[in-house]
Amino acid sequence: MNTLKKILGKILYGITQTISKILDIIIAIIAYIVMIVRTIAQGFGALIGMGGCLLLFLFAGPLGIYIIFNPYIMITILFFILFPILGTKFISFLKYIKYMLTEFLFDRANYLIYGTHSKFDSFFEYGDKYKKAEEAKRRREQQARQEQQRREWEARFKQWQEYQNAHRQYGSFGGYNYNTGSNNQSYRNPAIDFKKKYEESCDLLEIPYNTDKYQIKLAYRKKAKQYHPDLNKSPNATEMFQKINNAYEFLSESNIERYKNLG
Repeated sequence: MNTLKKILGKILYGITQTISKILDIIIAIIAYIVMIVRTIAQGFGALIGMGGCLLLFLFAGPLGIYIIFNPYIMITILFFILFPILGTKFISFLKYIKYMLTEFLFDRANYLIYGTHSKFDSFFEYGDKYKKAEEAKRRREQQARQEQQRREWEARFKQWQEYQNAHRQYGSFGGYNYNTGSNNQSYRNPAIDFKKKYEESCDLLEIPYNTDKYQIKLAYRKKAKQYHPDLNKSPNATEMFQKINNAYEFLSESNIERYKNLG
């Protein structure tokens, strides 16, 4: 009986590996197609941007009427707009299904081969584990980006301070906001860019400049829910959602403190 269970377990393990590889291939193919379609759509968007007025004039005339009443052209336009969005969501869904299915089957195979108990009793508990792992990964990536931003700003302020200190010894070169290095390169006071980005981030989240981390978190949750692509179907929802995330990442405790110290 134990021998039969081990044989069944190895068969199940092999089937699960095959399923995992097939899903990986499908995900890779869809991701590649999404990348190509997005690239074409972005190129077309850039073309529209360069000749926007001319195209607007053309669309307002007979060409626009032809496009509106031509189903094939409209379907093509909708495809290039919607496919990158839906394709990305479908890839996320496939990764979720793959994790649930393969982890569930691998656990069952290990039980048959080694007699080890499954991690979870329910199939959907594996999905919950995947969501928690993805959320933890997202937080780690966000923290890494915040730390990278912090180091970059510190390096810019340090460099500016070094230039200021060096130029004080030989007299003033340029104004307060600009300085010229030994290679005649003009250096900009990073405080200008920092304050601009900080205030734009606060404006985006609709919070005061003398905010704190609690206000930021509440405002971020509200805005993120408002513009989340799964909930908001407007064309600029994805772009706004990304801007909101960027603003939230920038408004770290260290940057709040830096802004206050800049006065």
